[in-house]
Amino acid sequence: MLEPEDPSSDRLKHHFARRVIHQARLTLEVWQRLQRGAWNASEMAELVESNVLLLRYAQRFEQTEHSQLAEGIHNSLTAVTENHGRLNSELISELNLLMQRLSRTGLRHSDQLEQTLLPALRKPIYIALQDHQQAERLSLQLQSFGLLTQALDTANGFRAAMAERHPAAIIIDINFAGSGCGLRLAEEVQNNRSEKLPLLFFSQEDTDTDTRLSAVRAGGQAFFIGSLEASSLLERIETLTHGGQYEPYKVLIVDDSRAQATYTERTLNSAGILTRTLTEPARAMSELAEFQPDLIILDMYMPDCSGTELAKVIRHNDRYVSVPIIYLSAEDDLDKQLDAMGEGGDDFLTKPIKPRHLIATVRQRAARARHLHARMVRDSLTGLYNHTHILQLLDDSRSRARRTEQPLSFAMLDIDFFKKVNDTYGHPMGDRVIKSLAMFLKQRLRKSDHIGRYGGEEFAVVLPNTDAATALLVLEDIRQRFAEILHPAYPQDLSCTFSCGIAELTDNDDGKSLSKQADQALYSAKHAGRNRSAIFSAE
Repeated sequence: MLEPEDPSSDRLKHHFARRVIHQARLTLEVWQRLQRGAWNASEMAELVESNVLLLRYAQRFEQTEHSQLAEGIHNSLTAVTENHGRLNSELISELNLLMQRLSRTGLRHSDQLEQTLLPALRKPIYIALQDHQQAERLSLQLQSFGLLTQALDTANGFRAAMAERHPAAIIIDINFAGSGCGLRLAEEVQNNRSEKLPLLFFSQEDTDTDTRLSAVRAGGQAFFIGSLEASSLLERIETLTHGGQYEPYKVLIVDDSRAQATYTERTLNSAGILTRTLTEPARAMSELAEFQPDLIILDMYMPDCSGTELAKVIRHNDRYVSVPIIYLSAEDDLDKQLDAMGEGGDDFLTKPIKPRHLIATVRQRAARARHLHARMVRDSLTGLYNHTHILQLLDDSRSRARRTEQPLSFAMLDIDFFKKVNDTYGHPMGDRVIKSLAMFLKQRLRKSDHIGRYGGEEFAVVLPNTDAATALLVLEDIRQRFAEILHPAYPQDLSCTFSCGIAELTDNDDGKSLSKQADQALYSAKHAGRNRSAIFSAE
């Protein structure tokens, strides 16, 4: 006869796991800071120390996945030390891959304990409302999106939580714990802080200008009246906390001088920027397609092809029209520099250049390019990739899967009875449901997955390194959890479901056939009664 499981043992395992998760987040936060600035010795030392703690906790509490990742990070950081603190592209790429895997731990497990894990860099969200039941409901809704939240019911409880850990953001009622008390607590929180915490104020009733002004002076960055809706709040929190960007910038260096290219590469690597060097300009287009850089550095004078000629070739391809091109040359004739920038270039740097100047220029140009590119390829309502770009990403992923001999799945999702939502509750509610599902997918899927709005209430997901059976498990979990979300509406709250069709890449498939197969599987799921997922079968 089997012995019954000890509930206290489960609670202990849960406690240990959360200790490891907390340390993993701290390690990821240090990594994020490194990505925003120069990789100086003190911050590298902080990363080493944080990861040592992660490795120690993971081994002590038998968290195998975290232990393996922390050991890999430790080995990479040791390699940096043995290289006298110098980084190269291989080490940066390896560290970035390990950090991405660390940020995704648990997001693809069905175990209930693991489902408590958060996406990368998510600190807690504190919720302090006058109506504590409303705070609890909102907390559960945000948890459905994968956030860590804590509903607080007293001023002392709020202060205790702040003393324990600063949150990613605070949602606070101006009258929490008493008339006007929320405003005073907010001022107390921000007092003497050089970097203000994101504060989102709430009031059950409309307020006067003086109250709004007090909220602004307390550091409020949003003010909600009457009701709080989870997906809208999450969208605002994402904006205020910048969504946890920590992907290194990628730079393609094209220079026929190996010595100069190596110097440029080492300078950028020292700042945590990922580089790839090319000494043969003729290979530039294939390298662009493979590497997908944020920025290109070109030498002006190369024997087989000048920098301006190569810039023109690059600009002929619509995919690379917005990628910044910086000329790096000893040419000091201003007129020639201006002519070069007129031939597809965005900036001109003269050799020799100070490392700090080069790094700052590359960071600023790459950051702006990412922002502009996101606006070009993303849907305005949801922030997901638009129809054209998601199909382009599917084609890129298909080519990569063929080359690496890894599986690839493509999924089509469609919100059930969406026309009825629009007809009954109005188009604004329909837009809120679409945005809600978009945010839910972004929170629940991996960073390496590509999510797009295919059109209307249809969505598309590209899942690299994923077979159809695994994709089904992931999307079924998302489908079931999305159905639990309530959208505030009158006369009663609204819940929605979606249907899903999945297709896996086979030897003879191209992007079009794969999307057609996923669409057929989606039709099968709809035909079988909706609110379900189906895998395409040729039979």
